[in-house]
Amino acid sequence: MKKAILGAALLATLPMWAQQKATITVHPEQGKEIISKHIYGQFAEHLGTCIYGGLWVGENSSIPNTNGYRNDVLNALRSLQIPNLRWPGGCFADEYHWMDGIGPKENRPRMVNNNWGGTVEDNSFGTHEFLNLCELLGCEPYVSMNVGSGTVQETAQWVEYMTAEDGPMAKLRKQNGREKPWKVKFIGVGNESWGCGGNMRPEYYADLYRRYQTYCREYNGNRLFKIASGASDYDYNWTEVLMKNAAGQMQGLSLHYYTCAGWTGSKGSATQFDDAQYYWALGKCLEIEEVIQKHIAIMDKYDKRKRVALMLDEWGTWWDEEPGTIRGHLYQQNTMRDAFVAALSLNVFHKYTDRLKMTNIAQIANVLQSMILTKGDKMVLTPTYHVFDMYKVHQEATHLPLTLNCEIMNARSDYFGRQEGERKLPMVSATASRNKDGVIHISLANVSLKETSEIELSLDNIKVKEVTGTILTSKNVADCNTFEKPDLVKPEPFKGAKVNKGTLKVKLPAMSIVTLEVK
Repeated sequence: MKKAILGAALLATLPMWAQQKATITVHPEQGKEIISKHIYGQFAEHLGTCIYGGLWVGENSSIPNTNGYRNDVLNALRSLQIPNLRWPGGCFADEYHWMDGIGPKENRPRMVNNNWGGTVEDNSFGTHEFLNLCELLGCEPYVSMNVGSGTVQETAQWVEYMTAEDGPMAKLRKQNGREKPWKVKFIGVGNESWGCGGNMRPEYYADLYRRYQTYCREYNGNRLFKIASGASDYDYNWTEVLMKNAAGQMQGLSLHYYTCAGWTGSKGSATQFDDAQYYWALGKCLEIEEVIQKHIAIMDKYDKRKRVALMLDEWGTWWDEEPGTIRGHLYQQNTMRDAFVAALSLNVFHKYTDRLKMTNIAQIANVLQSMILTKGDKMVLTPTYHVFDMYKVHQEATHLPLTLNCEIMNARSDYFGRQEGERKLPMVSATASRNKDGVIHISLANVSLKETSEIELSLDNIKVKEVTGTILTSKNVADCNTFEKPDLVKPEPFKGAKVNKGTLKVKLPAMSIVTLEVK
């Protein structure tokens, strides 16, 4: 292992057998940027049982529901204080024709979900159901328009249907039972236009974006935040072309990044992995920081005032589907490994909130790195859910820069034979913020599978008087919550932080995530 100072340039070699120690200095006086609540955004695509069975069961279901929405899921999401919800896709968005999902449910045509398993859907969950759900959750809707197979007219009419007081589309909405328009802020103009959204060249999409966004009109004081379909991972040319040719017509530019072993062949099991594969995943997830930095550098070249926001509207882990589940439904379990990916990623996101204004983890229920798993009338909360719950204290708080000195390791860089270069993995990750009441929260993660980390933590000239905390950990990093054992991984009170002469001594167990409140 090596000793790394994050925020400084010093590296000193330590023997492998050295006890793990770390120092953290939080700099409250340097805090300037607000961590937008939208960093904690969610994503619900028509994919597997994310919508049908996850969020929606219909009014006639025996599962307890409110107007068709599962009560258990509603309550869990309300507790999470989700700020926004992206819908209907994903790849599904560019095959979705919104008029098929309005009006009496018995008259709505059925459709084949060509992207995700060929499932036949009845369109019972459409525009009204989604926007009413957002109202129930108290979150902002983020609606993705169909650019791949839809028309400009279709896009224009959808915006009018949702947000206009009067006009032909408003009249149709009223006939369908909604008198007042909804407030809709976030509009995505297409999705993954370089791939499932049309396999377009960036030059072609830039022109198409300029055209489609023109007809996304603003009605009755409803202000739209128009988001262009951005790059995948390391495609910096896409960002370059979009910023050069369309920056003046957009408010946001998306980016997608998955912690994934590749797009062909096996991605590895969600629950069966060795230590090297665990560390590989954390190294891969942290590589997002370099990716964000490079995309931001391009955006800065064309937009020095940072008017255009970077929107990471798909991120998270992507493993093989669970054995016995439907191919193409992307149902995977969620372990402590996934919880670490969530925590480490959020710690990175907080550092770039001057440009990064929204992220949306994929996805909210039963798909990929989900918050919630459902089966019939049963529901479990995943370790990732608990991370988001522990981290919600950072929403709309001021980000506080910090200096972290900890041990690092060389993480394995190959996965199933694919060479990707060596990655450095810090054994401790941290973030800090101060809320409007002046309370400071510090979130810490010790990713080591075996060693406790003894952390000395100070806040510059601020003397700590009191500390409380919550910890998420488990006996095994592959532990997950199941319908038989729904509480195997859950937060507990943390007693490992002590105040000593105005500083904190934190004993962070191996394989643990902690959020501290200091006063």
